[in-house]
Amino acid sequence: MPGHRRPPESDAPAFDERQLRDALAQFATGVTIVCARAADARYVGFTANSFNSVSLAPPLVIWSLSYRSASLAAFETAQRYAVNVLSIAQVDLARRFSRPHADRFANVPYRLGWADAPLIDGCVAWFECKHHAVHRTGDHMLFIGEVMRVERSHGRGLVFHHGRYGTTGGLPDD
Repeated sequence: MPGHRRPPESDAPAFDERQLRDALAQFATGVTIVCARAADARYVGFTANSFNSVSLAPPLVIWSLSYRSASLAAFETAQRYAVNVLSIAQVDLARRFSRPHADRFANVPYRLGWADAPLIDGCVAWFECKHHAVHRTGDHMLFIGEVMRVERSHGRGLVFHHGRYGTTGGLPDD
């Protein structure tokens, strides 16, 4: 076909890490805080925008955590965890749980649910999960959880897009 030539095949990526990050920033993601009880009984949690659904039957969700994370071992050994879907009013919590902090849960109102992990007040949804599978993938550990309890509230969810927090607005009805 004239003008349509296949690019040469190569095993090396045709982009650098910055280009990949910039392209991924075009995809708006929801913002969550994933929490668990560590083996030493303390709570761990971190901000994650890698959360997504996998399956409705069985009900499975997925998220990932960097191998460099100080809380990776706690999540690998915890059999249950909670995913808190943040509201637009919780930007400060998203920032707090994304940075090193002596006690991320200090003065954060939450309750414990089935997963024995913090369900943070003010969120728009909560998913309580048990481990279904864990996979080593690239520079992250991929967690697949089976949803055992789910709850939702009203409000607008927090999103992350172009390196900034925001929210989405619906399009006008046709």
